[in-house]
Amino acid sequence: MTYSLPDNVSSHHVDTSRLRVHYLATEGDGEPVIFLHGNIASSLFWDETLATLPDGFKGIAVDLRSFGGTEPKPVDATRGMGDFADDLDALMDALDMEAAHLVGWSTGGLAAMQYALDHPTRVRSITLVDSVPPHGFGGTADMEGTPINKDYSGTGAAIVPQEVLDRIRDEDRSSESDMCPRVFMNAFYWKQGYKVDTDREDAFVEELFKCAIGEDNLPGDLASSDYWPGFAPGTRGVNNALSSKYSNILALADVDSKPPLLWVQGSDDLVVSDASLYDMGNLGKLGMIPDYPGEDVYPIQPMVSQMRWFVEKYGTNGGDTTQVVIENAGHGPHIDHPQEFQTAFHDFLERVGS
Repeated sequence: MTYSLPDNVSSHHVDTSRLRVHYLATEGDGEPVIFLHGNIASSLFWDETLATLPDGFKGIAVDLRSFGGTEPKPVDATRGMGDFADDLDALMDALDMEAAHLVGWSTGGLAAMQYALDHPTRVRSITLVDSVPPHGFGGTADMEGTPINKDYSGTGAAIVPQEVLDRIRDEDRSSESDMCPRVFMNAFYWKQGYKVDTDREDAFVEELFKCAIGEDNLPGDLASSDYWPGFAPGTRGVNNALSSKYSNILALADVDSKPPLLWVQGSDDLVVSDASLYDMGNLGKLGMIPDYPGEDVYPIQPMVSQMRWFVEKYGTNGGDTTQVVIENAGHGPHIDHPQEFQTAFHDFLERVGS
């Protein structure tokens, strides 16, 4: 048996002024809600969320460049989330959308914030799901995003094990190693122990194989560093674009036009966490990277605390904010706790929709 999209969801391509984009969409009309997926994922990871949108809303889940069926053009990491935000703007133009509600998961959350900073009048609301904080991923020490080292060592292309990416490129469908895409996905994308339906899991794995692997896409190019752990972000590719060296969107809290904001966080997220298993400081503290200089030299990035601080600042500065923590949920609460996520998301969407 093969996995099929929900009955009210279909697949589409559109040529924009920047690239050819693949997206999933629900049937009918309504206020547009655009979903942006996380790193090493695709639009398919929003399938159930799309299918259950309340009446009056039309869902569009986009494959970002480097992922899914969208044209895999290079990512200029020095622009942070700029390529993703500009691609989204071109897509909205191509689909004749004046404005939309944005929903971003993980990396998609950072991209949604960048778009809201660049085009606040085109954003009706922002929902951030276990989002990378606006400080970027890795290399910062406090709520203000102070860099640990001047070259942002420990961030960028090397944050994802190369063996995982090699096995994605080789379309490894097995479960023989922790580095297999299937095992990697089940370990980090949702709460450990949660079991996705077999056909759906297989479909998700096939989506991972669509990632564009290489220095221009995933993971990006590597740079050396004189600081621990010996590497720094390059200038190309997705993982470098996530680095705090290039992605810092804290200014969003200060814009005059603030879309209503919902932040949803899984309590047991292993990726975006105050003790992330992708933070070099935490891995060093755990003994998984040698010669760790200690937390006084290379502290662990407090990602969730940074997000909470940012959301509270956004609210203090006049924004309409809602915070929801879903207990026992992992990095993808919309997948491992769909009912709890949908309740919080639908309540927010119906409250702020026009």
